[in-house]
Amino acid sequence: MTASTPAPRLAGYAGVRSEVTSAKDVELVAEARTGTGLSELDRVLGGGLVAGSVTLLGGDPGIGKSTLLVQCLANLSLSRRVLYVTGEESLQQVTLRARRLGLPEDGLRLLAETRVEAILEHAAREKPDVMVIDSIQTIYTELLNSAPGAVAQVRESAARLVRHAKETGRSIFLVGHVTKEGALAGPRVLEHMVDTVLYFEGDPGSRFRVIRAVKNRFGAVNELGVFAMDDKGLKPVANPSAIFLSRHPEPVSGSVIMVVREGTRPILVEAQALVDTAHGNPRRVTLGLEQNRLAMMLAVMHRHSGIAMFDQDVYVNVVGGVRVSETAADLPVLLAALSSFRDRPLPSDMIVFGEIGLAGEVRPVSNGEERMREAVKLGFKRALVPGGNRPKSAIKGLEVHAVNRLHEAVDTVAELD
Repeated sequence: MTASTPAPRLAGYAGVRSEVTSAKDVELVAEARTGTGLSELDRVLGGGLVAGSVTLLGGDPGIGKSTLLVQCLANLSLSRRVLYVTGEESLQQVTLRARRLGLPEDGLRLLAETRVEAILEHAAREKPDVMVIDSIQTIYTELLNSAPGAVAQVRESAARLVRHAKETGRSIFLVGHVTKEGALAGPRVLEHMVDTVLYFEGDPGSRFRVIRAVKNRFGAVNELGVFAMDDKGLKPVANPSAIFLSRHPEPVSGSVIMVVREGTRPILVEAQALVDTAHGNPRRVTLGLEQNRLAMMLAVMHRHSGIAMFDQDVYVNVVGGVRVSETAADLPVLLAALSSFRDRPLPSDMIVFGEIGLAGEVRPVSNGEERMREAVKLGFKRALVPGGNRPKSAIKGLEVHAVNRLHEAVDTVAELD
């Protein structure tokens, strides 16, 4: 067999002959899950590792991908066989990291290798339950002549590792590089081949890290896991709302607390806005939100509430480095901008959520009552919500103001002052 001839594939995707089967004859087996010892990682995975699953973890350099996976494997090594394959660092570097973090080393098996054929040979001998490949861009197959990191090499190497996971029932983590735009480097098919795609988010200068599931065949998509980085590695944060809220000693203009839903849980996040006179072309700058949506919402406020900011610079930031993609942030962001524009603080004990339509309506969002109950747990007394999210029965300790139009929300805030 020549170096350019692909290996023969006699079996199906999971190592067995394929055949047509009726759906009613398929036996459904509950997926057994293995806890990683990191509660927030288990959350984004859908409850733990599934046997035979392949998870792709991407993020900026230095944000903590290798640290997280070394911790994960060290925890799993107490009850499972594990193998950490490093293609970027030496065995000494990986061992020093584990020792610095105070992790158990006895069961943490390490391999420095970049040739996929050699990795699979070692895996056949070691028989690990969980394996980490750090990173997929450094792995190559001798069947191709291109350099490691090339599109064909990444695709073929990942395909062989995915096939190995399905045939043996081993769980595999693949670490992926990201481009300067923040997307995973390499062919887009890489994300389609794996079962789960996780992204590290957050400011590298902050001690907090966020992992978001953007694809998960075994759990909820857009689930969020929050970690705090300290001298012992990444520690799960049980109550993420606490780190995203900054209680000011006195009310400040331009600040609002919104309740967003990430995956299966509501999280309270502070949004801050700064509106200032523009010198030249007015700017619309957002951090953690979609910039085009801010421009659209400002146009809605001008058209339906008579409040013009076309000669103002508008800056919006989501505190804590988290990215908010859902439309429930529309109403709080507009009210934060209005608060800064008028230099009138919003009530510090109030939470806001709601989607804004182009006709000026305030549209309901999913799980509204759950969001309000989460706010009560954290001591908030008032809520400004869409009329469609008005709770069917009173929520103890919460004064609910329901509005159906944007101008009603503006008037309500003015009255609450």
